[in-house]
Amino acid sequence: MKPDANAILIDRGLEELRNRFDDAFPHPAEHHVYDPEPEETPSMVLDTIDIEDFARLDLPPREYVLKPIIPVRGLAMLFAGRGIGKTFVAMNIAFAVSCGGEFLRWKADAARPVLYVDGEMPQEALQERILAMDQASDVWPEKDFFRLLSMDRQALGVSLNLANPKHQAAIEDNLGDAKFLVIDNLSTLVNGGAENDAESWIAMQEWLLRLRRKGVSVLVVHHAGRSGNARGTSKREDVLDTVIQLKRPEGYDPRDGARFEVHLTKARGVFGDDANPFEAKLKVIDGRAVWTDSDLDEDEENDTIIAMRQEGKSVRAIADATGRSKSSVHRVLEKAKEQGFFEVPSASDLPGNFESAEAFDDPRH
Repeated sequence: MKPDANAILIDRGLEELRNRFDDAFPHPAEHHVYDPEPEETPSMVLDTIDIEDFARLDLPPREYVLKPIIPVRGLAMLFAGRGIGKTFVAMNIAFAVSCGGEFLRWKADAARPVLYVDGEMPQEALQERILAMDQASDVWPEKDFFRLLSMDRQALGVSLNLANPKHQAAIEDNLGDAKFLVIDNLSTLVNGGAENDAESWIAMQEWLLRLRRKGVSVLVVHHAGRSGNARGTSKREDVLDTVIQLKRPEGYDPRDGARFEVHLTKARGVFGDDANPFEAKLKVIDGRAVWTDSDLDEDEENDTIIAMRQEGKSVRAIADATGRSKSSVHRVLEKAKEQGFFEVPSASDLPGNFESAEAFDDPRH
């Protein structure tokens, strides 16, 4: 018969009772993810600089991992409701960065190594998305420029909690040359307390800022809550440069497949047309998957412009009929050509310069 607590207290003393209790019920502090006193406290010698000296520093112009939404050393979040396409968009962003390509309205300045950490999807589903990206792209990342860390491929019992400093270090050990880290997603990879508790985010926030200082850009993927906003504490957005929200468009039909609105709810340094929301669609054209995009209020009108051009109407006639400028019609037709809707006549077939809208105005075309 095992001794009870009273017997242990009488025979062995209070210290032994405490030790046995701690062995049976580990103290919550052992599992708390935020450690305010790290093992090696960095030097507290702080750097200050006079404003005039700072203004005269010869700093390089800011570069972009994906222009204009993710700067080098930038921190970003992508969030959406279930089934809208968070992972597909995040993987396409990572793919564009890894091969110096484009995705939707965004373009990578150069190819940069990427580490993509997925905590949710089965590897078969991830492979399907990668094969779809291969089909839609004319380029492929160089060896080790797009590395995947899928939790579905890890041994049983292996899990990640990126609010835990030891697990953060494990990711940093696997970064290698990667300058862009994608964390997909917070719900499966961060377990630091209640989602709406600002204090539970502190450890993760400190890690993201540390990665920034090391020159690593980060995209965090998250779920939307019932309100439509990112789930949990709004404190997550405080240090972020960019927050991207995907929404179902009005009148969405499941048969539409991948179709959603893209909104920049926070975007430091993004202005003008670059900050406008737009709609994105994945279409199949001539057996090939192609992403298309259009301004939210112009989607149907753009379809009309394309249809009129296919009927042989000139740019001037289309502009008069739709009320759009000739340059606006020209941009729509150029994009339609790039997306494979039809062949716009080459410069040799048209009078004047093909690059100008007037090149379309010959009635023969």
